[in-house]
Amino acid sequence: MAVHLNHTIVAAKDRDATAAFLADVLGLEPPPVYGPFRVVRLGNDVSLDVVEAGGPVHPQHYAFLVGEEEFDLIKARIEERGLTYWADPHHRRPGEINTNDGGRGLYWEDPNGHNLEIITVPYGG
Repeated sequence: MAVHLNHTIVAAKDRDATAAFLADVLGLEPPPVYGPFRVVRLGNDVSLDVVEAGGPVHPQHYAFLVGEEEFDLIKARIEERGLTYWADPHHRRPGEINTNDGGRGLYWEDPNGHNLEIITVPYGG
């Protein structure tokens, strides 16, 4: 059997708010509870299992591969919420998107400071 990523744990200050934020902005189903987690299910059988952090949250980076239509919808949701987004991971180009690798991409943060990214082509083209 090939190796596939099944899930990863996302630490959050507020599990429910973080999971709802991710699902809402990404246009996904409401995240169900599974034990101590809120499970944000992605389209490729991978989930982000959001758990309440017992201490400081150390921001991570999560990148999502999306189609052109999904990109436009997610970008619109980001803008509707008045969230700042950037064309680059170092936050030097606010309000812009990038066209790296022949696709489109942008970065934004969730309420816990996790750096989120949407791209329309796989990393590296």
